[in-house]
Amino acid sequence: MTGYVHSLESFGTVDGPGVRYVVFLQGCPMRCLYCHNPDTWATTGGIPTTTEKILTNFEKNRAFYKNGGITVTGGEPLLQIDFVIDLFQKAKKKKIHTCLDTSGITFQPAKATYLEKLDTLLAVTDLVMLDIKHIRPKEHMDLTGQDNDRILHFARYLDEKEIPLLIRHVVVPGMTNDPAALYELGRFIGGLHHVKSLDVLPYHTMGVSKYNQLGLEYPLKGLDNCTKEQALEARTFILKGIQNQRKQ
Repeated sequence: MTGYVHSLESFGTVDGPGVRYVVFLQGCPMRCLYCHNPDTWATTGGIPTTTEKILTNFEKNRAFYKNGGITVTGGEPLLQIDFVIDLFQKAKKKKIHTCLDTSGITFQPAKATYLEKLDTLLAVTDLVMLDIKHIRPKEHMDLTGQDNDRILHFARYLDEKEIPLLIRHVVVPGMTNDPAALYELGRFIGGLHHVKSLDVLPYHTMGVSKYNQLGLEYPLKGLDNCTKEQALEARTFILKGIQNQRKQ
C-alpha cells in the first residue's frame, strides 16, 4: 500500500521508547499556533511511499532499533488510517514495536465504519502518544482551530480499549499554563487507567525559520521560549490534579 509521506527520520529518540524509525505523514486538520511543521498541513503533496519500503528501510538498521520500533506521526497520521493499518499489521508480523503519535482530532465515535478501522489499527498498536493541547474547549479552539471534544472522547476510548497511552502537553506561556486549567487537565488524566507516562514540554521557537521559508507569518511572533522552570511548575499543577482525582 502507498501513503503520502512528508519525511522519514531514521534515528528518532523523542518519538516513543528507545531509538525509532519515524514516519511523518502528510496532512493535518489542526492549525496549532505553535506548530513547528506547517509544511505538513496540506493534504495534497507528500512523497508516495509504500509500506514495504518503510519496512525495508527499518530492517537495514534493525540492530539500532533493538529497544525501539516504528512511530507514525504527522501531520495527522489518522488521515491516512488505511496506510497505517497496513504498515502496523506488517510490522507486528516482524515483531516490531508500533507507536502512533496522533492528535485524536479525526475520531468519529458515531461512524461504525471508522470505529471498525480504528479497532483494527489499535489491535496492532503497542503505544499511542496523544497531545492534549488544552483541556478547555474555547481555549483549545483559539489555540488549534479545532474543538477538543473528539480528542478527549478519543482518549477515553483508548482507555476503554486498554491501549497504553503517553500524554503530552506543551506549555505555552500565557496560553496553556493557567494553574486552574492545568489542574483540570490533571483531573482528566487521573480518570484514565492506562496512561503510562506524562510529558510536559516547553514551547520553543525553533519552527520560526520554517515559517519564514514558506512565506508564512509566525502566529506567536515575539513570544519567548518557555523556561524549564515554567514547564516544571506546569507539571506540578497537572500532577496535583491527577493525584487528587485518583484519591476519589
